[in-house]
Amino acid sequence: MLRGGIKSNIVGNNIVYLSRRCLATEIPKSAVPQEAKKPRRRTTKFSDKLNKGPSFDDFISGKAAEIIPEDPLQTARRDPDQRLPKWLKVPIPKGQSFQSIKNDLKELKLSTVCEEAKCPNIGECWGGDKAEATATIMLLGDTCTRGCRFCSVKTNRNPTKPDPMEPENTAEAISRWGLGYVVLTTVDRDDLIDGGANHLAETVMKIKQKAPQILVEVLGGDFRGDLDMVNILAKSGLDVYAHNLETVEALTPFVRDRRATYRQSLAVLERAKQVKSNLITKTSIMLGFGETDDQILQTLTDLRSIDCDVVTFGQYMRPTKRHMKVVDYITPEKFDYWRDKALEMGFLYVASGPLVRSSYKAGEAFIENVIRKRTHNVGETPRLAQEIKPKLFT
Repeated sequence: MLRGGIKSNIVGNNIVYLSRRCLATEIPKSAVPQEAKKPRRRTTKFSDKLNKGPSFDDFISGKAAEIIPEDPLQTARRDPDQRLPKWLKVPIPKGQSFQSIKNDLKELKLSTVCEEAKCPNIGECWGGDKAEATATIMLLGDTCTRGCRFCSVKTNRNPTKPDPMEPENTAEAISRWGLGYVVLTTVDRDDLIDGGANHLAETVMKIKQKAPQILVEVLGGDFRGDLDMVNILAKSGLDVYAHNLETVEALTPFVRDRRATYRQSLAVLERAKQVKSNLITKTSIMLGFGETDDQILQTLTDLRSIDCDVVTFGQYMRPTKRHMKVVDYITPEKFDYWRDKALEMGFLYVASGPLVRSSYKAGEAFIENVIRKRTHNVGETPRLAQEIKPKLFT
């Protein structure tokens, strides 16, 4: 017997080795059928892109920058050292009204997009007469499940659960302020089955119960393209349904989160109008990403094809160094050009200026006047502009 349980017999001067002795619990390898080799998986397009990209050594040597294709937005920047133009500089927000609104929001544990998105108009909107103040309240928390490259709102895959008392608290805060027009917005909540549509609809209904005279605008998300959720919000009793395109179609993949698409946003605005034909629909476009005039004109054409009523143009301003850089600072004259062009195309109202945002005081004043007068004549724009504090339209 040799080591390892192998038997041997001596035949003459030769040693004959026999098979290895196995225990009862062992299965000889020869008895186990060999599995056929699985065919190799087809290489995906994503893997192909990785294989064509720079290696680790390229990053160490500094050659990676020569291999990686440049971001089109970065390529479009003409002056990498450009400074903020004087027309975009605003005073630091302060004043009694500003602090009063800030305290009310803190007491009721409400968030506003004015603060979270670092809006440059916060001093103007909060700093005047409290009865004329505008605060865009952000519902469903202060953390978004998406990560757009232009937005400074916090992001997380699993934000905290919505506050069930938020609709009631929001309605209470708005009734305290005695506003004639209020804007509600929301973070994207892809973690919720309905995307938060029922929560938003409940908030609108609570506001209408406490103060039926208040006009309500809701700046909602795309609900992952679920148009049934758009139906719920459009039927909630709101007066203005807003959803932002943000940029032109060609730049959407580079500016917005990959789950937000240009065509999906158009479908949201179109469905809202289909559900309630007298509902005012509204969208906002940021300029300064390197978009061309033809691309902007095509975007306006697409919006008019779905009967969108209101569009606003504003300058993209980089909130922090972690966000995408500004490609161009658009001049006030160019903003005036796009305002006139959009009005020619049949939009009900256009707010266009470097500091204009989707929730803009002047635009809200105009829309409030339009709704109360029940007129949808674009030709009324000059007359109504004179009736509503002309300084807001300059």
